[in-house]
Amino acid sequence: MFRRLFIDHPSSVNESYFEHMAMAGSFGWALLKASGACFLHALIPGLCERTGSGIITRLHSRMVTNRVQTPAAEGEAFIWMAANI
Repeated sequence: MFRRLFIDHPSSVNESYFEHMAMAGSFGWALLKASGACFLHALIPGLCERTGSGIITRLHSRMVTNRVQTPAAEGEAFIWMAANI
């Protein structure tokens, strides 16, 4: 159980537990900023017109486009895609 919760997934993306914590945390902070920008844009449409989408585009590049995948991570992605089609 410990291995499944703390080691398997970070290993599948070629990261240690602490590397994965830092990467996931950086994504969380970026998404929090994007969320704030989107809510601000909802209230005042002239503000933050491209902020949220810009953050999402950069995160997609970091997470999906430029990721080095191991066979386990590729298998997980396939299972996720198949389950969400």
